[in-house]
Amino acid sequence: MWVGQTANAESFTDLLPEGFLFAVLLLSFLGVHEFGHYFAGVYHRIDVTLPYFIPLPLGIGTMGAIIRIREQIKTTRKLFDMGISGPLAGFVVSLGILLYGFATLPPPTFIENFVGHEEVVRHVQQTGEFPEKPVIPQGEAEVIVLGNTLLFSFIASFFEDVPPMYELYHYPFLFAGWLGLFFTALNLMPLGQLDGGHILYSLIGPQRHRVFARVFFGGFTVLAGIEAISFMDVQLGLMAPGFRFVAPLVWAGVLFFLLRRAYDQDGAWVMPVWFSSLVLAWMYLLMSDMGFGFGADDGSPTITGSMIWVVWSFFLVYFVRIQHPPVMIEEPLDRKRKVLGWLSMLILILCISPAPIGLLS
Repeated sequence: MWVGQTANAESFTDLLPEGFLFAVLLLSFLGVHEFGHYFAGVYHRIDVTLPYFIPLPLGIGTMGAIIRIREQIKTTRKLFDMGISGPLAGFVVSLGILLYGFATLPPPTFIENFVGHEEVVRHVQQTGEFPEKPVIPQGEAEVIVLGNTLLFSFIASFFEDVPPMYELYHYPFLFAGWLGLFFTALNLMPLGQLDGGHILYSLIGPQRHRVFARVFFGGFTVLAGIEAISFMDVQLGLMAPGFRFVAPLVWAGVLFFLLRRAYDQDGAWVMPVWFSSLVLAWMYLLMSDMGFGFGADDGSPTITGSMIWVVWSFFLVYFVRIQHPPVMIEEPLDRKRKVLGWLSMLILILCISPAPIGLLS
């Protein structure tokens, strides 16, 4: 349903070949990512399992893939190799998928193959280009808008007929490539037991990583706050306009609870980060061109956050943790590993989006 050419389909089975292609592309990235970890474990004689794929009959159809590590990783170098092998392998595959998608882009008239895009189709037929402003297809209340990234924008600048971010999910290679790079960036966040946490811990050591991870998570809560306050503001504006002021108060309470858990009730960190995060989120919302709550009052389509960073914040705190557990044997990394480690941090910056998924309504 994500990528099927519905205008030419007489039944659901007509959509299966394109859906199968998208699934293969997405699972290829996930599989290669996890096999990167697996083969690193085999190389270092660490007891690891083959990858498990996690199906989910919602959204893109999967929650990803994992491997199980059945023993503690005892040295920094082994920890680094286990952490970086997956993201680098997955990044190469995702980048290849994305480049192929850009190199084989159909003309804008390709959008004629999808039902409900009449306004976009008319604009394409008249101008030969996609409309600059987002358009909600007829019969749909909301449309998913993918966030642009530095790497995606850079690659797209070399090609013509690149679809807008709110139509990207109709292009199997572009959509799967974007998702692959986004999941790579999520894994490379330098926190706790994420791949990026393993990498940065090995690069800078436990003490500096502890400080950096706390600062990084504090900055991350700013993005979550922007999403949460704007989302609640929009919902309250629809249901109870007189209570829109409640949105920042509710997030302030949730954030305080979240930071206490993240920083192990360390007041020296909780209060400064709590205050700074709220102020920065509030300032962004007030200064944003889209206005408070990302809403516009002129009747044009508006974009609200998807709450993905709010959900990810709770996942980080309760499942991943912010601080990395200690390693038994601390070893300095060689030059090659250091270069790869900082390269992976650059990949994080190039592939992450402050607003990865928005809802156009």
